[in-house]
This record gives sequence, structure tokens and C-alpha cells, in this order.
Amino acid sequence: MSQTPRSPLRRLAQIVGLLVLAWLALSCVVVIAFRFVPPWTSAMMMERRVEALVTHEDGFTFRHTWVPWERISPQVGIAMVAAEDQKFPYHHGFDVDAIQDAIDAADEGRRLRGASTISQQVAKNLFLWNGRSFVRKGLEAWFTVLIETFWPKQRILEVYMNTVELGNGIYGVGAAAETFYRTSADRLNATQAARLAAVLPNPRRFRVDAPSAYVERRTAWIVRQAGQLGGPAYLSRPAPVSGRVR
Repeated sequence: MSQTPRSPLRRLAQIVGLLVLAWLALSCVVVIAFRFVPPWTSAMMMERRVEALVTHEDGFTFRHTWVPWERISPQVGIAMVAAEDQKFPYHHGFDVDAIQDAIDAADEGRRLRGASTISQQVAKNLFLWNGRSFVRKGLEAWFTVLIETFWPKQRILEVYMNTVELGNGIYGVGAAAETFYRTSADRLNATQAARLAAVLPNPRRFRVDAPSAYVERRTAWIVRQAGQLGGPAYLSRPAPVSGRVR
């Protein structure tokens, strides 16, 4: 008995399904590889370099130096966590409380507050592009789940510290330490680390080398928060039974 030919629509659906499965598998492979291999660049770095090239931006200089975890001052990690994501050691990629607070603020017409965790920022910086859309947020969630599944927390923070923008064209704590403090990443003290964290998430508006009054106040706040969390030891403490951070 002869088989009924498959319709073009069904063949197209099968092809699309195979492509989606292939992309999902490839994304898993890439994330697993980056657990062990330092990313040589990121999507955000490439986007920024193309933007500067297309617009002929005067004075733009790209700087990025990968620095392994053991050669980064412990003060940097706790400063970044204190500033950006204090529940980082304990959540699984998403801060549900922060997301709910952001939703409540939007409903009440108050200023929107950021709810992205460090894991989400790594997913965005490494693999995605700037902008707001459901597609990008969906991809960000997917890569966040992969990162949290395949990487330990130390690796997530290590990649974050090496890919985050800390000045115009300056990416990662290694390049920032050399540019702003004329020193290496392992020699940064608590105040210097806090000032790097203080310019986030807008390092082109706020500057490490010419700190505004706001940056100075935020630097002092980050130093206090890092101390209240327990300093660098906070990043290696076991999770509390309740699963919540003070």
C-alpha cells in the first residue's frame, strides 16, 4: 500500500522542530563549554564595538582582560553581590521577591526597579543583545536556567566580573583595575571594588575615575552592605535553612 505524501506544511513543521531542537542542544553545549573555557568575548562586547564603529564614536577604546577567579581580589565579588544581587548565593537564577516588588511598583505607578539577578545579567551579557522584548526575556530566562544548572556559583560570578561593562568600552574587572587604578585585579581594596560596583548598571553615565556625589554615596553604601553581609566569606557560607537572606 502506497504511503500518503506528507504535506508541505507538515514537512515545514518538522524542519522547524528539528532546527529548534538543534539550537537547544547547541546552546547547552556552548554553556557547558564556557564552564571550563574563558569566553573570549561576549554578545554585549561585540554589539558595543560594532556600535562604536558604525557611529564613528570619537575616543572609543575597547579594553578587556580575562582574569581568573584566584587572581581577583575577594573584595570585588562581595562588592558586586552587595550592589547588584544580595541573594545571589541562595537563589536559582531568579529573585522571586524582587520580581514581585518590581511588578507591584509598576502597578502602583512608581519608578520601575531592576529585578535582574547576577545570573540573568551573565546570560544577557554573554549571549544576548540590548533591548526589551518578550523574545529576549524568554531567551534570557532559558540561558539563566542553563547557567544555573551547569555552572557553580563561583563560575557565574567569575564570568560576571570578567564581562560586565565598568566604563565606556571597559569590560571586566581586569581592564577596569588597570585603567582606573593602575593596578591588578588582585590588589583592589574594598573601597576601590565598591566604586567599580557603584557605577552599575550605567557605567557610561556614572564614572569610576570621576565619581559624582551619587557614586560616592553609593560606594559608601556598598562598603557597609558588604560588611553587614559578612565580607567575602558570605560567598562561601552554606545556605540558611529558610533559604532566605536577611
